[in-house]
Amino acid sequence: MLLSFVIPVFNEQDSLQELCAEIIANCAPHGHEIIFIDDGSTDRSFQAMEELALGDPQIRIVKFRRNFGKAAALQYGFQLARGEIVFTLDADLQDDPAEIPNFIGKLEEGWDLVSGWKRKRRDPIYKVLPSRLFNFVTAHTFRLKLKDYNCGFKAYRAQVVKELQLYGEMHRYIPALANSLGYRITEIPVEHRKRRFGHSKYGIERYLRGFFDLLTVKMVTQYIKSPLYLFGRIGILSSLLGVVITLYLSILKIFWGQPLSNRPLLFLGITLILGGLQFISLGLISELIINRLSPTRWLPVSVEKLVNIPPPEEDNL
Repeated sequence: MLLSFVIPVFNEQDSLQELCAEIIANCAPHGHEIIFIDDGSTDRSFQAMEELALGDPQIRIVKFRRNFGKAAALQYGFQLARGEIVFTLDADLQDDPAEIPNFIGKLEEGWDLVSGWKRKRRDPIYKVLPSRLFNFVTAHTFRLKLKDYNCGFKAYRAQVVKELQLYGEMHRYIPALANSLGYRITEIPVEHRKRRFGHSKYGIERYLRGFFDLLTVKMVTQYIKSPLYLFGRIGILSSLLGVVITLYLSILKIFWGQPLSNRPLLFLGITLILGGLQFISLGLISELIINRLSPTRWLPVSVEKLVNIPPPEEDNL
């Protein structure tokens, strides 16, 4: 069995040689290929990878012209991977390749994606606490109970990575994206080592970008087939609340003769009704756009097995 390792690299020159040695030592008896994606490094990371590739033809390197982000690096690496099982891990040596057999064993139980869980995380508290909050919110948003969405150490069946479309900060939501396609997801505890070389490349701003991508993934995985389900619910709730308020004020006016011209509640009710109608209209317009772009209501699906279905004929043109 061939194992593919997709490893984004950004200024990790000191750890690459040791990382390769540890990966190769823990792959036996399986074959391996290591795909490094140099995501715009400014140190000697690319030169270090070239030296490794000269000594091992199974090491392949992609060098981006600038820093495009981890999601883009993973997406490119996934398209190049040839193995039956694809691993992702960070290049900073905090992920321990000795866990590779444990991931393979879990996949052999029938799971499609196995995510690492850094049960004892070797990071400063100012990184651990926001990460725990992120994991809590993400798990409840997508109803997929994983303890560590942030862990970059994951193992996939090849079909999973070929169907993913990543951009922005979406690499954090890979389990949710795979789950929406019907794949079976689980996690295992992994050893998380203290960083020995360099420093973390991520700041607090990644959580803001991650929040926007959370909304994107939620929309893509649950409402892309009918955006009216989302906007219509908001619109109906808003309009109903506005109607209740205006009915209440109308009763006060009719039966008790109270004036309405100086009641801010009247303007709130009118605003809620109009806002609700706008949300419903937005949902209907979105429906028209989707039907225009895709009259058959195409939705990405994941096919597990085909029986007695011949492969498509090759286009001789």
